Amino acid sequence: MYGVMAESAFVERATAIQWNYTGDALGILHYVVGDPDALERAMQEIPEVLGYDMERLDERSCYVYVRDATTDSLQEMFDPISSGGLVVVPPIEYAADGTVAFSMFGPDNEIQTAIENVSVPVDVTIESVGGLAGTAAAVETRLTDRQREVVETAIEVGYYDVPRTASQEDVAAELGCAPSTAAEHLRKAESRMLRAQFA
Repeated sequence: MYGVMAESAFVERATAIQWNYTGDALGILHYVVGDPDALERAMQEIPEVLGYDMERLDERSCYVYVRDATTDSLQEMFDPISSGGLVVVPPIEYAADGTVAFSMFGPDNEIQTAIENVSVPVDVTIESVGGLAGTAAAVETRLTDRQREVVETAIEVGYYDVPRTASQEDVAAELGCAPSTAAEHLRKAESRMLRAQFA
């Protein structure tokens, strides 16, 4: 599945949002932007895909749960990063150049051992070293309770739908506040989330 997610022309963007690897089984939940029909055809042709479930969100995006057979090469790749007290922090981003980026947290010596034990042909590059506050999973905790409430309301009324089906005025009406107040909370929340993800 790695080759499909990272290198297929019909996948514009793929993110593994959660996985479970037990040594004898691998299940991965992906969010994919691209051509769901082509993705489904490709999965049906891969012998290592033991099963899958696809939830289409629209014509260009879907969630896909994939259960993979545990091959020798898959074990060589996953065993080092799944041992000891290491935690892989979602999301796991697939890039068009074939690279995969993710955050890992754990004791320094265990991280070093995992890096050393990842097998060829995988090259490991450390892009940055930091604490948990820099991981994408920590973004939500950076919002105030009010910002979280406003963002959740905006999602519920359709403000973040594509195309947008609600305005800032609709969000404000739902919250019982002035449109300028809703707009300010949305801007601050979006700023915090984007800075946490990309800064």
